[in-house]
Amino acid sequence: MSLFHVLGFCLKIGQLFWMLCCWFLSWFVDADKSPLPVGSVGDPDKTKMKNHNMCFFWNKISTSGLKIPSFSHQLFGSVRFGKTFWRKVLVAWVVSWVLISFWTFWCLSSQAMDKRKETLASMCDERASMLQDQFNVSMNHVQAMSILISTFHHAKFPSAIDQRTFSEYTDRTSFERPLTSGVAYAVRVLHSERQEFERQQGWTIRRMDSLEQNPVHKDDYDTEALEPSPVQEEYAPVIFAQDTVSHVISLDMLSGKEDRENVLRARRSGKGVLTAPFPLIKTNRLGVILTFAVYKRDLPSNATPKERIEATNGYLGGVFDIETLVENLLQQLASKQTILVNVYDTTNHSQPISMYGSDVSADVLEHVSPLNFGDPFRKHEMRCRFKQKPPWPVQSMVTSFGILVIALLVAHIFHATLSRIRRAEEDCHKMELLKKKAEAADVAKSQFLATVSHEIRTPMNGVLGMLHMLMDTELDVTQQDYVRTAQASGKALVSLINEVLDQAKIESGKIELEEVRFDLRGILDDVLSLFSGKSQEKGLELAVYISDRVPEMLIGDPGRFRQILTNLMGNSIKFTEKGHIFVTLVVVEEEMKISTTTGILTETKCVRFFTSPCLK
Repeated sequence: MSLFHVLGFCLKIGQLFWMLCCWFLSWFVDADKSPLPVGSVGDPDKTKMKNHNMCFFWNKISTSGLKIPSFSHQLFGSVRFGKTFWRKVLVAWVVSWVLISFWTFWCLSSQAMDKRKETLASMCDERASMLQDQFNVSMNHVQAMSILISTFHHAKFPSAIDQRTFSEYTDRTSFERPLTSGVAYAVRVLHSERQEFERQQGWTIRRMDSLEQNPVHKDDYDTEALEPSPVQEEYAPVIFAQDTVSHVISLDMLSGKEDRENVLRARRSGKGVLTAPFPLIKTNRLGVILTFAVYKRDLPSNATPKERIEATNGYLGGVFDIETLVENLLQQLASKQTILVNVYDTTNHSQPISMYGSDVSADVLEHVSPLNFGDPFRKHEMRCRFKQKPPWPVQSMVTSFGILVIALLVAHIFHATLSRIRRAEEDCHKMELLKKKAEAADVAKSQFLATVSHEIRTPMNGVLGMLHMLMDTELDVTQQDYVRTAQASGKALVSLINEVLDQAKIESGKIELEEVRFDLRGILDDVLSLFSGKSQEKGLELAVYISDRVPEMLIGDPGRFRQILTNLMGNSIKFTEKGHIFVTLVVVEEEMKISTTTGILTETKCVRFFTSPCLK
């Protein structure tokens, strides 16, 4: 069964339910108005009464069933649907629902995208928070080691710390600094103390900038091949280092560009500072160094930058291998949907430095989480993107497509209904055209009959008049008999023509009048001469009065005027048994004056021929 059949079945069920409701309501309303027989308890006619009530109910249903279709037919049958208007409504309906479906698709897709953004933001913020927390833990341990060196190396004579002790201690406590790949300590050495320092250590202070400019592979690295540090006011050679960074021993931190700036800034501020990302020696991987200044124990907490510089004993640096620490961090997290993580140094916003990650991703959606590593001078951020492209919005597509399909189905049903109504209206219009054609044919028939009757009757009246005048001549008996027979036949034909003319005028619904000049007195004499013989036979006196105010010539229809006079004279002679027939021809004003003066109420028949007077 197709979807159209299902919808049609549902519409029929709804219509049936509506009719049943209407029947029930009509029965319920009218039930109070119709008294029903009520039986008492134990009444033997109780069953008969119930049957009577049931019959009454079904009668109500049948009666209402006849009224409701008639009402609906009158309601919908009287509506005139404009083809252009309803077409515009249908197009507007389809366009509006197409827009609604697109809007629904956009809303659902936006919700899915917002949810995807929230998921990405939550995962990225989680990783950024973990990285920042672990970095803070490592930074606190590095700072604690600076206090340890100040206490056991500079405050004791002889020192309780040497390279072996420092290396063993940092290896054993490396679990407390999971993000550091090594720790090193550089002592502050003035130029005046350089020779004595190099003699005590047994090696020469080496410069670092040449190694930064020409990095070498870890297998080709040789400290003895480095150049000695140039002469300067003070030096910062590394004396203690963890085994993983033992290759930096004897390197002067103040001879490197990045390290020199960090060392000077760390001892002025008294806080930990970070370097910009740079390739680490031997590994050639990007890393940063967190540097803390080691001060004398008697330095006050509110010391000035100058006092801090003078109280500086050395510099403790923690080396962070960014790629390694982020990889270790991400391995600790398990997620069903993998994301790509990038860490950037954004101190220079125009040229951010990529510290970790790849820019290759199939998804353009990105979330940025700020990172705070304790150095206000350096800015870092984590950028996260999904590894895979976003899935197709199947739910949005199905929902919007379903809405569009339902709207199109409703439009189709509406269009089919309008088409049926329009076809019914076209059939009605065709019936009206056929009706008009039939009426036009009937009018043409009536006009033809009226024309023919009028054209035949006028000469027939002349023939009858001549026959009457012929009878006044000297004729023998046979000739008079022939003339009377011809006169009787002519009168019968005139009567038949008059009846046909009257019927034609009644069917056509109008009378055509001419506008020509005619002699009213001449027509009156002709008509009176036609009826003079008949009036003499009945012994009636025929008299005529024409007012002087009546013009000689009038404008109108002489044939119609002659017909009216003929009908009036014929009726007068027909229904007058004795006495006289008096024909008066006056204007309307004079006729009203005469009636008012004499006080006699008479029946007046007036026919107005445009500007002509009336006939009495």
